[in-house]
Amino acid sequence: MTDKKLSGRVAIVTGATKGIGLEIAKRLGEAGARVAINGRSSADTELVKKAMDVLRNSGIESNYYVCDVSDSAAVKGMVEAVLKDFSKVDILINNAGISGVPKPLIEFPEEEFDSVVKTDLYGTFYAMKYVIPHMIDQNYGRIVNISSIAGKEGNPNMSAYCSAKHGVVGLTKSAARELLDYDIRINAVCPVLIKTEILDDWPQSQIDLLTSKIPIGRLGKVEEVADLVYFLVASEAANFITGQAMDLSGGRADY
Repeated sequence: MTDKKLSGRVAIVTGATKGIGLEIAKRLGEAGARVAINGRSSADTELVKKAMDVLRNSGIESNYYVCDVSDSAAVKGMVEAVLKDFSKVDILINNAGISGVPKPLIEFPEEEFDSVVKTDLYGTFYAMKYVIPHMIDQNYGRIVNISSIAGKEGNPNMSAYCSAKHGVVGLTKSAARELLDYDIRINAVCPVLIKTEILDDWPQSQIDLLTSKIPIGRLGKVEEVADLVYFLVASEAANFITGQAMDLSGGRADY
């Protein structure tokens, strides 16, 4: 990246110690943004160090914040810390999420259902709740919520994840319409299955099933998600786009 369209901007990317989140953080940082990333804890020091090395070795000014996004108070504290360290927040990417281990609905543990929804949906709500007032004050903001094609069409054995990601789409559309009087754009990105570490805990049969639904015939790439997110937050061509749930589906989506 050499265009530096995001010079002077500050971005929060949740769940960005690896996978999609880290790739998005890197992409925004390479375009000039200062980047705040978070993870659930500081216990996995090797993972945190690796993520920060990726960013800082690319010349990106970045900080890491410990925050469980399913905890409202923790999210509020993270946003306050980012504002103290960077003075503002221009971009929010709600990427943090978990899928749960695929199981039929009638076998899905209630506590695991709660955990997925609290992380994927409530975590997105909390971050928006605490960042948007600042964006209103400065009359500028770009928010992208990472949903999923599963939140539109559903996937078998993923009731919690599909429910949460469907909720993210509704949350995106509602919030975008509340803020039409401001230079704040809020959109969702809905990928199909993306090749990341999250699949390490999945049965191969579930991966094969979802791959078979993608007409292009392969899983998505983290770089492809980052490309779409970058367009939505950095391109002037996206200034008229808000309240949308944009598919990244390799031809799968029919919703």
